[in-house]
Amino acid sequence: MADASVKGFFEALPEKLNAKPAALAGLDCVYQFRVGESAYNVALSDGKATVAQGEAASPSCTVTMAENDFMDMVSGKLNGQMAFLTGKLKVAGDMGLALKLGSFLA
Repeated sequence: MADASVKGFFEALPEKLNAKPAALAGLDCVYQFRVGESAYNVALSDGKATVAQGEAASPSCTVTMAENDFMDMVSGKLNGQMAFLTGKLKVAGDMGLALKLGSFLA
């Protein structure tokens, strides 16, 4: 990742996700990410992903993390399940969708 920041991660995410439409097949949802002071939402529909800065009107699943923990998780230094179990990763909404995050964010 060229820009090792939360903003850089989310700016690169649509291209990464849209390159693998099979991974998004069947998903029709909105993920809300609250990372540190930043907020981003990722909408998945018809095998396509769109990313926007800010809060979504009605997210299906909300993920809240500290910025350094989020960057450790997306870089593979922090396991998502361990982050959840130790309270570094908080999830609200559809837990099933939260479990699918690892399959396409990694």
